[in-house]
Amino acid sequence: MSEVILQATHIKKYFHDPVTVPVLNDLSLSVNKGEFVSVVGKSGCGKSTLLYVLSTMDTDYEGELWIEQELVTGQKEKQLARIRNEKIGFVFQFHYLLNEFSVLKNVMLPGLKLNKYSAEEIEHRAMERLKMLYIDDLALKGANQLSGGQKQRVAIARALINDPAIIMGDEPTGNLDKKNGQIVFDIFKELATQYHQTLLVVTHDTEFAQNTNRIIEMEDGKVIRQ
Repeated sequence: MSEVILQATHIKKYFHDPVTVPVLNDLSLSVNKGEFVSVVGKSGCGKSTLLYVLSTMDTDYEGELWIEQELVTGQKEKQLARIRNEKIGFVFQFHYLLNEFSVLKNVMLPGLKLNKYSAEEIEHRAMERLKMLYIDDLALKGANQLSGGQKQRVAIARALINDPAIIMGDEPTGNLDKKNGQIVFDIFKELATQYHQTLLVVTHDTEFAQNTNRIIEMEDGKVIRQ
Protein backbone atom coordinates (compact mmCIF):
# COMPACT_ATOMS: atom_id res chain seq x y z
CA MET A 1 0.00 0.00 0.00
CA SER A 2 1.51 3.33 -1.08
CA GLU A 3 1.77 6.12 1.45
CA VAL A 4 -0.29 9.15 0.38
CA ILE A 5 1.71 12.34 0.94
CA LEU A 6 -0.76 14.83 -0.49
CA GLN A 7 -4.53 14.53 -0.87
CA ALA A 8 -6.95 17.14 -2.17
CA THR A 9 -10.67 16.38 -2.20
CA HIS A 10 -13.47 18.36 -3.89
CA ILE A 11 -11.42 21.54 -4.19
CA LYS A 12 -13.41 24.50 -5.51
CA LYS A 13 -11.92 27.94 -6.03
CA TYR A 14 -13.52 31.11 -7.36
CA PHE A 15 -12.13 34.44 -8.52
CA HIS A 16 -14.34 37.46 -7.78
CA ASP A 17 -13.14 40.23 -10.08
CA PRO A 18 -15.73 41.76 -10.41
CA VAL A 19 -17.94 38.79 -11.32
CA THR A 20 -17.55 35.36 -9.71
CA VAL A 21 -15.74 32.88 -11.96
CA PRO A 22 -14.99 29.25 -11.01
CA VAL A 23 -11.25 28.51 -11.43
CA LEU A 24 -11.00 25.07 -9.79
CA ASN A 25 -14.08 22.95 -10.24
CA ASP A 26 -14.65 20.11 -7.73
CA LEU A 27 -11.12 18.83 -8.19
CA SER A 28 -9.69 15.79 -6.35
CA LEU A 29 -6.22 14.26 -6.59
CA SER A 30 -3.59 12.47 -4.53
CA VAL A 31 0.18 12.03 -4.72
CA ASN A 32 2.03 9.07 -3.20
CA LYS A 33 5.44 9.04 -1.51
CA GLY A 34 8.30 8.89 -4.02
CA GLU A 35 6.12 9.79 -7.01
CA PHE A 36 7.34 12.29 -9.61
CA VAL A 37 4.11 13.83 -10.93
CA SER A 38 3.67 16.56 -13.52
CA VAL A 39 0.62 18.79 -13.94
CA VAL A 40 -0.09 19.90 -17.51
CA GLY A 41 -2.80 21.81 -19.39
CA LYS A 42 -3.29 24.91 -21.49
CA SER A 43 -2.56 28.36 -20.07
CA GLY A 44 -5.45 29.52 -17.91
CA CYS A 45 -6.67 26.00 -17.05
CA GLY A 46 -5.91 26.55 -13.34
CA LYS A 47 -2.54 24.76 -12.94
CA SER A 48 -0.75 27.51 -11.02
CA THR A 49 -3.87 28.31 -8.99
CA LEU A 50 -4.02 24.64 -8.00
CA LEU A 51 -0.37 24.70 -6.95
CA TYR A 52 -0.96 27.74 -4.74
CA VAL A 53 -3.85 25.95 -3.03
CA LEU A 54 -1.87 22.70 -2.61
CA SER A 55 1.12 24.60 -1.23
CA THR A 56 -1.11 26.25 1.45
CA MET A 57 -0.27 29.74 0.10
CA ASP A 58 -3.88 30.24 -1.01
CA THR A 59 -6.45 29.38 1.67
CA ASP A 60 -9.55 30.83 -0.02
CA TYR A 61 -11.09 27.61 -1.37
CA GLU A 62 -13.73 24.99 -0.62
CA GLY A 63 -12.87 21.32 -0.06
CA GLU A 64 -10.15 19.63 1.98
CA LEU A 65 -6.37 19.43 1.71
CA TRP A 66 -4.27 16.88 3.62
CA ILE A 67 -0.46 16.74 3.76
CA GLU A 68 1.03 13.65 5.40
CA GLN A 69 -2.37 12.77 6.88
CA GLU A 70 -2.63 16.20 8.53
CA LEU A 71 -5.68 18.27 7.63
CA VAL A 72 -4.32 21.59 6.41
CA THR A 73 -7.63 23.26 5.52
CA GLY A 74 -8.81 25.71 8.15
CA GLN A 75 -5.48 25.96 9.99
CA LYS A 76 -4.33 29.33 11.33
CA GLU A 77 -1.62 31.20 9.40
CA LYS A 78 1.03 30.38 12.03
CA GLN A 79 0.36 26.65 11.62
CA LEU A 80 0.33 26.96 7.83
CA ALA A 81 3.71 28.71 7.92
CA ARG A 82 5.10 25.81 9.96
CA ILE A 83 3.64 23.23 7.54
CA ARG A 84 5.01 25.13 4.52
CA ASN A 85 8.48 25.43 6.00
CA GLU A 86 8.64 21.87 7.35
CA LYS A 87 6.79 19.78 4.77
CA ILE A 88 7.01 21.62 1.43
CA GLY A 89 10.02 22.58 -0.67
CA PHE A 90 9.46 25.12 -3.47
CA VAL A 91 11.21 25.49 -6.80
CA PHE A 92 9.85 28.29 -8.96
CA GLN A 93 10.56 29.46 -12.51
CA PHE A 94 12.72 32.21 -10.99
CA HIS A 95 15.23 31.11 -8.37
CA TYR A 96 14.60 33.94 -5.85
CA LEU A 97 18.14 33.70 -4.46
CA LEU A 98 19.38 36.60 -2.35
CA ASN A 99 22.32 38.17 -4.16
CA GLU A 100 23.86 39.61 -0.99
CA PHE A 101 24.39 36.09 0.40
CA SER A 102 26.66 33.21 -0.58
CA VAL A 103 25.26 30.05 -2.15
CA LEU A 104 25.71 28.23 1.18
CA LYS A 105 23.80 30.90 3.14
CA ASN A 106 20.97 30.90 0.58
CA VAL A 107 20.56 27.15 1.00
CA MET A 108 20.67 27.46 4.80
CA LEU A 109 17.97 30.16 5.11
CA PRO A 110 14.84 27.93 5.30
CA GLY A 111 16.68 25.72 7.83
CA LEU A 112 17.56 28.71 9.99
CA LYS A 113 13.94 29.87 9.75
CA LEU A 114 12.60 26.47 10.84
CA ASN A 115 15.07 26.54 13.77
CA LYS A 116 14.98 22.78 14.30
CA TYR A 117 18.77 22.29 14.25
CA SER A 118 21.80 24.30 15.35
CA ALA A 119 23.38 26.67 12.81
CA GLU A 120 26.37 24.27 12.53
CA GLU A 121 24.09 21.34 11.76
CA ILE A 122 22.15 23.39 9.18
CA GLU A 123 25.42 24.38 7.51
CA HIS A 124 26.46 20.71 7.40
CA ARG A 125 23.07 19.74 5.94
CA ALA A 126 23.30 22.53 3.35
CA MET A 127 26.72 21.27 2.21
CA GLU A 128 25.29 17.74 1.94
CA ARG A 129 22.49 19.01 -0.32
CA LEU A 130 24.98 20.93 -2.48
CA LYS A 131 27.09 17.75 -2.80
CA MET A 132 23.97 15.78 -3.83
CA LEU A 133 23.53 18.24 -6.71
CA TYR A 134 27.27 18.34 -7.58
CA ILE A 135 27.62 22.05 -6.83
CA ASP A 136 29.41 22.00 -3.44
CA ASP A 137 32.34 23.77 -5.16
CA LEU A 138 30.08 26.85 -5.51
CA ALA A 139 29.25 27.06 -1.78
CA LEU A 140 31.21 30.23 -1.04
CA LYS A 141 30.44 32.06 -4.27
CA GLY A 142 27.97 34.93 -4.26
CA ALA A 143 24.57 34.06 -5.71
CA ASN A 144 25.02 36.85 -8.28
CA GLN A 145 28.14 35.10 -9.68
CA LEU A 146 26.24 32.04 -10.92
CA SER A 147 24.75 31.12 -14.27
CA GLY A 148 20.99 30.59 -14.61
CA GLY A 149 21.32 26.81 -14.52
CA GLN A 150 23.53 26.93 -11.42
CA LYS A 151 21.08 29.26 -9.66
CA GLN A 152 18.23 26.83 -10.28
CA ARG A 153 20.29 23.97 -8.81
CA VAL A 154 20.97 26.09 -5.73
CA ALA A 155 17.20 26.73 -5.50
CA ILE A 156 16.63 22.95 -5.54
CA ALA A 157 19.23 22.45 -2.77
CA ARG A 158 17.46 25.15 -0.75
CA ALA A 159 14.10 23.37 -1.30
CA LEU A 160 15.65 20.16 0.12
CA ILE A 161 17.21 21.62 3.28
CA ASN A 162 14.32 20.77 5.64
CA ASP A 163 13.72 17.25 4.23
CA PRO A 164 10.27 18.20 2.89
CA ALA A 165 7.52 15.63 2.42
CA ILE A 166 6.98 17.04 -1.07
CA ILE A 167 8.74 19.38 -3.47
CA MET A 168 6.45 21.56 -5.56
CA GLY A 169 7.70 23.15 -8.75
CA ASP A 170 6.06 25.91 -10.78
CA GLU A 171 7.63 25.81 -14.27
CA PRO A 172 11.09 25.08 -12.79
CA THR A 173 12.66 24.72 -16.26
CA GLY A 174 10.64 27.53 -17.89
CA ASN A 175 13.49 30.01 -17.65
CA LEU A 176 16.28 27.67 -18.75
CA ASP A 177 17.74 26.62 -22.09
CA LYS A 178 17.30 23.01 -23.22
CA LYS A 179 20.59 21.77 -21.77
CA ASN A 180 20.02 23.26 -18.30
CA GLY A 181 16.37 22.22 -18.40
CA GLN A 182 17.52 18.65 -18.94
CA ILE A 183 19.98 18.91 -16.02
CA VAL A 184 17.17 20.07 -13.70
CA PHE A 185 14.90 17.26 -14.94
CA ASP A 186 17.64 14.69 -14.32
CA ILE A 187 18.12 16.02 -10.77
CA PHE A 188 14.40 15.68 -10.07
CA LYS A 189 14.38 12.16 -11.50
CA GLU A 190 17.35 11.19 -9.32
CA LEU A 191 15.70 12.69 -6.22
CA ALA A 192 12.61 10.55 -6.86
CA THR A 193 14.38 7.29 -7.73
CA GLN A 194 17.37 7.38 -5.35
CA TYR A 195 16.07 9.42 -2.44
CA HIS A 196 12.31 8.61 -2.71
CA GLN A 197 11.57 12.34 -2.77
CA THR A 198 8.00 13.19 -3.76
CA LEU A 199 7.70 15.82 -6.50
CA LEU A 200 4.73 17.66 -7.99
CA VAL A 201 5.67 19.91 -10.89
CA VAL A 202 3.53 22.23 -13.01
CA THR A 203 5.05 22.42 -16.50
CA HIS A 204 4.38 23.53 -20.07
CA ASP A 205 7.22 21.30 -21.29
CA THR A 206 5.60 18.19 -22.82
CA GLU A 207 8.91 16.33 -23.03
CA PHE A 208 9.54 16.98 -19.33
CA ALA A 209 6.02 15.78 -18.44
CA GLN A 210 6.22 12.62 -20.56
CA ASN A 211 9.29 11.47 -18.62
CA THR A 212 7.69 11.81 -15.17
CA ASN A 213 5.99 8.88 -13.38
CA ARG A 214 2.51 10.27 -13.90
CA ILE A 215 0.78 13.15 -15.67
CA ILE A 216 -2.18 15.00 -14.20
CA GLU A 217 -3.90 16.83 -17.04
CA MET A 218 -6.17 19.79 -16.39
CA GLU A 219 -8.78 21.54 -18.47
CA ASP A 220 -11.10 24.36 -17.40
CA GLY A 221 -10.35 23.91 -13.71
CA LYS A 222 -10.91 20.17 -13.72
CA VAL A 223 -8.63 17.13 -13.73
CA ILE A 224 -9.39 15.23 -16.96
CA ARG A 225 -6.61 12.64 -16.60
CA GLN A 226 -4.47 11.44 -13.71
